[in-house]
Amino acid sequence: MLDYKISGGQVLDGAGAEPVPADVGIVGERIEAVGDLSGAPASALINAPGCYVAPGFIDVHSHSDAYLLIEPSAPSKLYQGVTTEIVGNCGASAAPLVDVSFLPADWRDQVYPGPWRTVADYRVLLERARPAPNVMLLVGHGKLRSWVMGDQDRPATADECRAMVRLLEQSLDDGARGLSSGLIYPPGRFAAPEELSDLAAATARHGGIYTTHMRSEGSRLLEAIEETLALARGTGVRTQISHLKTSGHRNWSKLPAALELIRRARAAGIDVAADRYPYTASSTDLDVILPAWALVGGQAAVLRRLRDPAERERLRQVLAGARAENDWATIVVGSTGDVSWRGRPLLEVAQALDVEPGEAALRLMERDELKTSAFFFGMSAENLSKILAEPYVMLGSDASLRALAGPLSLDFPHPRAYGAFARFLRAALDGKTVALPEAVRKMTSLPADHFRLAQRGRVAPGNYADLVVFNPATVRERATFAKPHALAEGIEHVMVNGVLTLSPRGLTGHRSGRIL
Repeated sequence: MLDYKISGGQVLDGAGAEPVPADVGIVGERIEAVGDLSGAPASALINAPGCYVAPGFIDVHSHSDAYLLIEPSAPSKLYQGVTTEIVGNCGASAAPLVDVSFLPADWRDQVYPGPWRTVADYRVLLERARPAPNVMLLVGHGKLRSWVMGDQDRPATADECRAMVRLLEQSLDDGARGLSSGLIYPPGRFAAPEELSDLAAATARHGGIYTTHMRSEGSRLLEAIEETLALARGTGVRTQISHLKTSGHRNWSKLPAALELIRRARAAGIDVAADRYPYTASSTDLDVILPAWALVGGQAAVLRRLRDPAERERLRQVLAGARAENDWATIVVGSTGDVSWRGRPLLEVAQALDVEPGEAALRLMERDELKTSAFFFGMSAENLSKILAEPYVMLGSDASLRALAGPLSLDFPHPRAYGAFARFLRAALDGKTVALPEAVRKMTSLPADHFRLAQRGRVAPGNYADLVVFNPATVRERATFAKPHALAEGIEHVMVNGVLTLSPRGLTGHRSGRIL
């Protein structure tokens, strides 16, 4: 007797094969059989005529670490068909945590079910929360560095590197599966290559993966890729380049050389892959535009500089000389305390305030106490298509989960939080990107293999029953840059570890995700 039988659908196996008509039988947490199961009795039947049945989607670049403690049902992700989130990216994991002041700005003021410091502490809270999706944990390099040496703007000493390695190894023993870095953000931007190499080597010894937001995605993109590949070559660590892109119009022409570097490395045996979200605008804190010297010392120190007249004038002059008006035109305000500015170009804010764009940005950052986010429209649609077509590039939302009600409904996120996977599916179905079987592979078996998620990512007997049933006629994103809080449509059923989590009626209330 099957627990569930999904019948009448076209099965996309996740490995890139063309869809075939087949039933899928589930017993407990596993797929029992795939094929003609018309004679097999089942306790529950899911009819899927006109739909595709695929492995659950794996979000390889998520920032839901802390938010899973607040909203473990993860609606913005489940409605996209995401059954596994890989969290802790860009060097900014939830743990280890020396002090709450080192949390990212959008996590800092939330109310959590309890305190944590170590990865073991965080795991206890996460297991109690019972998240709906599976979760794989990465350890953020920024968290290791801040634990050992705070926000200091200098290379780590040999003793400090050893202390970071010990903390990393303890975190891996406590259940993390790899290391991430955010080398454009403090304190990661202060790290020397040798520091990262020590940590990557320790990660490799533990069989983990290293994911990196590289030092540059624009003017020094090629140098950043070379640094990443040198680290992978020297340590043997499995490597993931986060949200591969060419930022800024003047850097769009670098894509062929960037892709060639990665292809050659892979051909030489380096285990490197990449991910990308299907949008041409990025999103991060607005203070990323500040020069490195202004970010030293953490939030309190940055705010003191913003409020000191002499330092403020110095910052204004630096920003005025750093960007042409065309560059300022690519910035749109995201989350900010004044809701009237949300979703509006920074140039409009500057005009309304009758100040230069740089001064407008400084005013927003000061008033919001560095919690202002922004969208940066600096990427090429043609390059996006080429990146997504690379066989080693998988999907990652680069977003925390959100919800339509409660504390996670109050900000103004990038629409990728609600729409990345649905948008990519729609594009594949409409012939605007890779073919549908390849699109599904990029969201399932490709990440499962690279991140070593055993018995996931394929519709096959014996694998875990992480499954998605979607309607090709209706699947789409609904979130926009103007109205980002909108659930995706067309994902009709989602099953996580054999438990029905989403149905056409909505979330079922059953949460069966695991820490992988």
